[in-house]
Amino acid sequence: MALLYRQVAADLSVLRQDTTARTYALHVNQLLARAHHIIYSGRKTNLMTVFRFLRDDYPAIFQRQFGYVAASLLVTVAWGLLGAALTSARPEFMRHFVGPEMIATMERHEMWTHSIVSVAPMESSAIMTNNLTVSFITFAGGIVFGLGTFWNLFVNGMMLGVIGAACHHYAMSLQLWSFVAAHGSLELPSIIIAGGAGFRLGHAMLFPGALPWRESVSRGGIEATQLVSGIIPLLVIAGTLEGFFSPSQAPVWLKFTVGGVLFVLLNLWLFRPMKAARL
Repeated sequence: MALLYRQVAADLSVLRQDTTARTYALHVNQLLARAHHIIYSGRKTNLMTVFRFLRDDYPAIFQRQFGYVAASLLVTVAWGLLGAALTSARPEFMRHFVGPEMIATMERHEMWTHSIVSVAPMESSAIMTNNLTVSFITFAGGIVFGLGTFWNLFVNGMMLGVIGAACHHYAMSLQLWSFVAAHGSLELPSIIIAGGAGFRLGHAMLFPGALPWRESVSRGGIEATQLVSGIIPLLVIAGTLEGFFSPSQAPVWLKFTVGGVLFVLLNLWLFRPMKAARL
């Protein structure tokens, strides 16, 4: 059944290239849709299914879309460097991006994250929700031809660069990066991957190539959704760390160690040799 399904899908692709065979293409498409329902309707999603997807399929999906992720990383780093350079050259520039309360705490050489510890469980949930929202807005921005994704990466990159330079200006770099290290090792790559998914969707809309525009967008949307789906567990872990561990009184070396280990494990997972994803 699976072999026949793939053969019919290939036949449908050929028929769609022939403008005189629209009737046949419609009929074969209907057969394919019915067969798809028969083949996949019995599949049930459970924790093992999700685990196998993350373990076996997702690294291959990520590697196939790595060009878009690299573009997302480049945009974020470029704007981050610009934000850091502008803040270093003109410290008053930071006031356009950070509120007066944050500047006041930095002037007192205090971290604005200390209040998280007292309400860690509630704050952790809010952080997870916020991170998921930011990531999926970055991904969904691809629907406006990638412009929304670019804008969100611009804002995130500039904010990161400005805050980094501002903390350096107030001699608080160690406090900032020791706070960011643990959860940031997963949170920042997640946002960049979401940006890559948004760029994949935008590319499908702008450059359909030989495919009909609808089919290009449909295929790009599926691949982008597969790419962004893998960041959900990463953001859950990052939110938990940001709510409980990052603002804690744990030693600085331990925070950097946890961040480094998580980042190495993330790369070992994403870049491990894979044959192909099971689609």
